[in-house]
Amino acid sequence: MKREEDELTMSRSPSEPNSQVAARRGILVVGFDSAWVDNPKAPGAICAIGFDDTCEPRFVAPQLAGFQDALSFIENERRSHRLCVIALDQPTIVPNMTGGRPAERVAGSVISFVGGGVQPANRSKAAMFGDEAPVWRFIEALDALQDPLLVPKAETGMFLIEVFPALAIPGFEPAFAGRHGAPKYNPSNRRKFRIYDWKLVTAMVAEVAATAGLTAMARWAEDMASLEGPRKADQDRLDSAICALVGLIWRDGSCPAAMIGDLDDGYIISPVSEPTRARMQAAAETKGVPLSFRLSD
Repeated sequence: MKREEDELTMSRSPSEPNSQVAARRGILVVGFDSAWVDNPKAPGAICAIGFDDTCEPRFVAPQLAGFQDALSFIENERRSHRLCVIALDQPTIVPNMTGGRPAERVAGSVISFVGGGVQPANRSKAAMFGDEAPVWRFIEALDALQDPLLVPKAETGMFLIEVFPALAIPGFEPAFAGRHGAPKYNPSNRRKFRIYDWKLVTAMVAEVAATAGLTAMARWAEDMASLEGPRKADQDRLDSAICALVGLIWRDGSCPAAMIGDLDDGYIISPVSEPTRARMQAAAETKGVPLSFRLSD
């Protein structure tokens, strides 16, 4: 098993500009929770975090979007940015006809422990990953480079990375990483949904955003926390914000993160906390899955 630890961390001396600031200058990070199938009655959601040449942040609040909407959104938002990173909550490399991808087995070691589940991606699921599935048309039209290991130091261009909010949540917040600690924040699952968990997840997003200096995003998340009757569309919006935060921390190194898997069999990018990192490492070693860490700068 290949494991690259901290090879992506950018070094700097005290006289050099802060590397996180330099990594943000002129970039756009898009978070897209695609909903996996192109159903106009149940679209996903998309949002963006942008930085101008002075690193002043701008937040484009989540809006409902299907694949074609997402392409238009990305085209409009990226025009004034030299680098664009799209963080997509959907498998982007699926070579296997059945079963699940190796990266999903490692992610599943964390998610099953915290009380969640992983939907395996394979080509037999025609609507999601068959030859005519909308995600492939989206990726082809996007024409972005898929190589997460290049993202931290890239100067220009457009990159696509796969992310997974259910894995990101215990990676951002260790309190969610204990046994059965996953928050039940999906309003469409009425039997399990807990408004208290909804408030915890929105508070987590607000805190991560505030720590990153994204004041507008933090305020948006606080407003989402105040919803007393959130709907599935609200969760989609929230997940798109989580996607964007994962894309940002993978780019700027402000939070420890990992790439699970590879470009042959599929991969997932996720923040890691101490408990999720330990569980990922154990699973990756047992299952022989590549695991590359990007430690915080």
